[in-house]
Amino acid sequence: MGVVKDGYEPKWSDKFYLPAILKGMSVTLKHLFMKKYTVQYPEEKWIPPPGHQGAIRLNRDPEGRVKCVACEMCSTACTANCISMSAGVAPWDVREIDPVRFEIDMLRCILCGMCEEACPEDAIQLTEIYDFSAYSREDLIWDKEKLLKNYDITADGKYFERSKEETGL
Repeated sequence: MGVVKDGYEPKWSDKFYLPAILKGMSVTLKHLFMKKYTVQYPEEKWIPPPGHQGAIRLNRDPEGRVKCVACEMCSTACTANCISMSAGVAPWDVREIDPVRFEIDMLRCILCGMCEEACPEDAIQLTEIYDFSAYSREDLIWDKEKLLKNYDITADGKYFERSKEETGL
């Protein structure tokens, strides 16, 4: 027989595998007739609940300019150290500095939202986009133009309806 631990004495039914197999099969049969939650991706998209944290975007102000003032609070708060930027002179009179270079390495980003919380201007925001991929590592280092493009496609809150229309499904 086996080693007895902590006063456990195996019963006669424990010596056979049949009761354990029947118990496992009963669990399988129970789940066989339950409702399925499969989504036929990409024809059918899962719509995330409110509060879902997906891809990052840079917000624009009402005049269409980037809201970021290059204070580097987001890169300081980032736990993954994936945000890098450099500041320059702003081309308009509203503020003095503007981000000349703003990059987020989405391979390192953990989508925690710390950058969103740290931003005093609400310039950076996590969106509902969850289906982003690329063929090379360089394509997942997003620059300022890509982040502003994310704003353009998610500003109205109809990202999933638009993607359904674009695919013709």
